[in-house]
Amino acid sequence: MSQHRSQISIQGMSCANCSQSVSEAVESLEGVSEANVNFATDEGSVAYDPEAVSLGEVFDAIEEAGYDPVTDSVTIAVTDMSCANCSEAIREALEGTPGVVDADANFATDEAQVTYNPAETSQNDLYDAIEGAGYSPVREDADPDDGSGGDAREAARRDEIRRQLRLTLFGAVLSLPLLTFMVDHLLGLGLVGDGIAGVPTGWVAFALATPVQAVLGKPFYENSYKALVRNGRANMDVLIALGSTTAYVYSVAVLLDVIAGGTYFDTAAFILVFITLGNYLEARSKGQAGEALRKLLEMEADTATVVDENGTEEEIPLEDVAVGDRMKVRPGERIPTDGVVVDGQSAVDESMVTGESVPVEKGEGDEVVGSTINENGVLVVEATRVGADTALQGIVRTVKEAQSRQPDIQNLADRISAYFVPAVIANALFWGVAWFLFPAALAGFVDALPLWGLVADGPVVVGGGVSVFEFAVIVFASSVLIACPCALGLATPAATMVGTTLGAQNGVLFKGGDVLERAKDVDTVVFDKTGTLTRGEMELTDVVAFDGGSPVADGGGPAADGGQLAARERFTENDVLRLAAVAESGSEHPLARAIVDGAKARGIDVTDPVDFESVPGQGVKATVDGRAVGRTAERSSRDEAEPRGEVLVGNRKLLRDDGIDPTPAEETMERLEREGKTAMLVAVRGSERSENRDASGGQPRAEGEIAGVVANADTVKGSARAAVSQLRERGTDVMMITGDNERTARAVAEQVGIAPENVRAEVLPEDKSDAVESIQDEGRKAMMVGDGVNDAPALAVAYVGTALGSGTDVAIEAADVTLMRDDPVDVVKAIRISEATLAKIRQNLVWALGYNTAMIPLASLGLLQPVLAAVAMAFSSVSVLSNSLLFRRYTPDEEYRPLWRR
Repeated sequence: MSQHRSQISIQGMSCANCSQSVSEAVESLEGVSEANVNFATDEGSVAYDPEAVSLGEVFDAIEEAGYDPVTDSVTIAVTDMSCANCSEAIREALEGTPGVVDADANFATDEAQVTYNPAETSQNDLYDAIEGAGYSPVREDADPDDGSGGDAREAARRDEIRRQLRLTLFGAVLSLPLLTFMVDHLLGLGLVGDGIAGVPTGWVAFALATPVQAVLGKPFYENSYKALVRNGRANMDVLIALGSTTAYVYSVAVLLDVIAGGTYFDTAAFILVFITLGNYLEARSKGQAGEALRKLLEMEADTATVVDENGTEEEIPLEDVAVGDRMKVRPGERIPTDGVVVDGQSAVDESMVTGESVPVEKGEGDEVVGSTINENGVLVVEATRVGADTALQGIVRTVKEAQSRQPDIQNLADRISAYFVPAVIANALFWGVAWFLFPAALAGFVDALPLWGLVADGPVVVGGGVSVFEFAVIVFASSVLIACPCALGLATPAATMVGTTLGAQNGVLFKGGDVLERAKDVDTVVFDKTGTLTRGEMELTDVVAFDGGSPVADGGGPAADGGQLAARERFTENDVLRLAAVAESGSEHPLARAIVDGAKARGIDVTDPVDFESVPGQGVKATVDGRAVGRTAERSSRDEAEPRGEVLVGNRKLLRDDGIDPTPAEETMERLEREGKTAMLVAVRGSERSENRDASGGQPRAEGEIAGVVANADTVKGSARAAVSQLRERGTDVMMITGDNERTARAVAEQVGIAPENVRAEVLPEDKSDAVESIQDEGRKAMMVGDGVNDAPALAVAYVGTALGSGTDVAIEAADVTLMRDDPVDVVKAIRISEATLAKIRQNLVWALGYNTAMIPLASLGLLQPVLAAVAMAFSSVSVLSNSLLFRRYTPDEEYRPLWRR
């Protein structure tokens, strides 16, 4: 058993028990022989057998124990991948590198995504691993994740396109005379004759084809050697090298009179020219597929105007902006980096991030996203995130990671590709030998097919008779060339790349191609209520004043005495609101802030309470001055000491536990709760209860009494009903989970169109994940949509977890999909993009597999020239890429329909 030891930095440990927990979690893994964790240094040492357990599994065990192993991630551009087998070889080489936690390579993007342990390995080690596998990584001095490395990758991509173009032109110039020889021979024109300037035609063709074979064939020979010798697997380059070399070597043998037959120098050259042309077009298509992300990064501002504390302005490069710097942004300028507005008001175009074309009004205290455009007024923005931490860089990083995490359907394509090349070579050898040994039998069989026949004296390629051996060689070359699985390898990653980019352009971020695939299968969408279907901001909606237990209109009814505090002739709505606002002014709860803000909006002076107590889950108690109630004109002229009293604001239990009967307000409370509002009772209690008198006879009153009811509501988002309606039209069940009370939950559900039986109310935060699991236990595939810390566990256990972009970092981290616009309708867009992407993948796979299925028999039966096979093979990949690029025109505002269904 081989042993490897890794040093791991671990965050989140706070005591010796933490280090013990980590050690036990890691040592429980099969293959781990020792785990030592040091709380003092925040480091661990793990000895394990790499053949029994991976470093990724060790890191997962640490995370499941509740701690954070330190990792770095990097995107590495690789310039010479030619098929899915190449990306598989690179992935295996990276995963075999000590310190690598996870690795993926994407043939469509020509990139590898690597997560590694920085305490054990470095980026140079990763570069060396890729080179060791026989491929060429783009070495970057800058951190690839901060955006600066993109220039090197883009330069490498442009260099590759130019290189392929130069090779294509070089081959085309030398091959044109060969084309003339071919046309002259096939049509019997006699223009060339037996030679040129006394040199036989065969030797002229040899002189032209040999440089093509050497220059254009060199990359294929080198890559074939790497694939077979270093990686032990055959790839596309092996097929191309076999096909072109077979035609070339056979022609040389004929030219040297070793064997009899015709020469195929033109075929050998054309194979390489057409394949290289296909590579050039493929490289251009790949560049177009990633163009949207590059344009997104190009939108970053180059400089920022920084304002110091004296008001002095200085223009500095964007990379010099630090967190806390204040930047002045004039109309028409891009906001340099993420921040918060500290001065000014303007409309900001955020379409590049959210996909929403309507500018958003921004004022003091509002957050802004870097690279968005300030439409009008001047803004002063304080930087909160810079460099790689900005939202724009995060979007690009998320999309790139998603493109590297392929759907499960890609695993099928990779498996097919891995076995396909050896099978193709075996098939070509079989038919080549069969045609050589049994030409008459096979000729008769083919002649009987409803195609075109073969002449009586032996098999022929379309266009003229040839010898049996010569024909066997042609069958072998054609069968090898036509079956290249290049298109099959591109089918999934090309569509995934476009789909994830399309999602980002519409404000939907998928964390992986696997997520993109799963979203289409969702049959139940479970919404959190607050902040998801509703705005998440409470607003004061109702104030009801009471007369000894009965609600009265503002300005009418007898006094609600309750002690010196209520020594007035009556309570008005403003009195009740003033009492509630003063009592709640000591609380930071959203319900309290809504009451205070509502009172201030009505012009009520909100003073501080004399004393304050918060009762968790019930409300608040506060001692307030008599002036908090307000005075009539007559009483305000008196000179007397301000009485004090106690005010209670909260639910029924708060009053009941304090000896005040909430029953008189029950009808009002129920009415407001049926309307989806959060109703709170306001009660008063005097400090000198013996002096409490009612308005008519001076009889003592109860020690505490209801003064009124205030209600807040979290208003439903304008698009929530449309989102639910569109989901239901698709046949998707829609449910809601909330910690709010049953009446409020049902009222909101009714407003947005969710059936009452699909509402789960009064669910504790820690029970939300259990609720989602119970839904999925019914056989459903649920998408949970939420935004808060308490939603994170439910997002993690859901089939697809979806977080709103305005939500907490914890929720976004736990989710599979992030909706940048905070719009419930984007849930529908996410599902539509998923369905459309998978439909495009299926189209590509059908095209690639159908092409091979149709062409391999034709080549095996001798009905396809090697040159035609090379042309078809080269353009099959281009066709798959072009089909994927057409997908860029799709807008998820409507269901995806292929061209033939429109």
